[in-house]
Amino acid sequence: MKSGYISIIGKPNVGKSTLLNRLLKIKLSIVTAKPQTTRKRILGILTEGEYQCYFLDTPGVIEPSYALQEQMVKQIKKALTDADIIIWMINPWFKPGDYPETFLKACKKKPVLCVINKIDLVQKGELLKVIDEVKRLPVKEIIPISALKGKGLEACKKNIFKYLNENPFLYPEEDLSDQPERFFVAELIREKVFTSFSKEIPYSTCVLIDEFKERERGKDFIRAIIYVERKSQKGILIGKNGEALKKVGEQARRAIEGFLGRGVYLELWVKVKEKWRKDKKFLKELGY
Repeated sequence: MKSGYISIIGKPNVGKSTLLNRLLKIKLSIVTAKPQTTRKRILGILTEGEYQCYFLDTPGVIEPSYALQEQMVKQIKKALTDADIIIWMINPWFKPGDYPETFLKACKKKPVLCVINKIDLVQKGELLKVIDEVKRLPVKEIIPISALKGKGLEACKKNIFKYLNENPFLYPEEDLSDQPERFFVAELIREKVFTSFSKEIPYSTCVLIDEFKERERGKDFIRAIIYVERKSQKGILIGKNGEALKKVGEQARRAIEGFLGRGVYLELWVKVKEKWRKDKKFLKELGY
């Protein structure tokens, strides 16, 4: 048996969550076209033959400007510390100065597999230039992939397996994560907010599951609170006659039912929590 922790590190919107979902063949991390969708590190478990991988999907590498982003950066640092292997994910437009020196120094202490994503968007000559740049850095392997198209994933897995150490499995083979169902329910609701609204609304919202009742007969009951920072945002999120919130609720319910594999009655409420992204006490309530 071989196992280990693999942290997926990279800039916002580089495709970290898409890679995790593709490797696990299930949607575990929410994915949107907007950067900084992932706020918490998410553990995804892949068991294949004699190998068990504990993937840590992390927020994008940024310079923090408020308390929520500071917590996100802390999660990246912890993921680097916990990792046995680091997947450093970049895109084909990578430049050596894109990453802080402190990040690159942390990568030198572990086996680093550089995964170049979105190769379907560039010509071969451009890709070769990036590979030449990366070769100068302390990485063990360079793996070109397209996570969205599913290209190069088998090569990616084989290289990960190669660097795993002999260890017993930490989880039952059927497990896919260590997070409870309510965590993923909150994430799926947040995803629909991200895909339904633009500008500041997605980044000003968070979701807290207020009640989660599993029922032997009938649909499960879930009540969730969507917090915003200003009263005006609450009005936008609810919409005229509640239509905008109803749309989010319908999309989220379908996604939740698909994930849980059972029927759900979803109730959404919107509340104002001013400057919650800077409120360390409230962030702690949210699990940061």
